[in-house]
Amino acid sequence: MASETAALVEAFDRLATAGFVMGTEWETVHNLCQAHEGKPDFDWGNALCHSIEGDEWNAGYWYRRADKPVAAGSFAEEWAAMRAVLTGGS
Repeated sequence: MASETAALVEAFDRLATAGFVMGTEWETVHNLCQAHEGKPDFDWGNALCHSIEGDEWNAGYWYRRADKPVAAGSFAEEWAAMRAVLTGGS
């Protein structure tokens, strides 16, 4: 797993531990995703960030950019599915 992707996984793991709430961990993930805008994994992460924020319009934009469907489950379920893809199922 590339170091950029590993950093994304670590940041989202911390956000998950924090309960997917707005705050420092959310800001860290969002800033990381913005710094890598245009890379599908990070655009997908940005989509989840905006879902957590409650900004469904913006989340939809990022899901389209990442070529991913809008998630219908909980944030934890979406992160589990995203994490499996990012880590190759590990």
